[in-house]
Amino acid sequence: MEKLDLSQLPVGRRGKVISLQAEGLIRSRLLDLGLIPETVVEVIRRSPAGDPIAYGIRGAIIALRSEVSRLVTVSLL
Repeated sequence: MEKLDLSQLPVGRRGKVISLQAEGLIRSRLLDLGLIPETVVEVIRRSPAGDPIAYGIRGAIIALRSEVSRLVTVSLL
């Protein structure tokens, strides 16, 4: 099982959330968005500049900056 941070997933690939390294308000926001362990996340697209990145999470599309998505560890599916 290959582990990497969410920002490293290529477009079109999916990963399963393993853990969050975020703390405080950012951690709460990520949990509220559905980024809890065992959640499957798909990279939908990257902006032309590479930041933010659009992710498909539990039927919704959300955009996260790279600095925030680096705090989410996933296993490649």
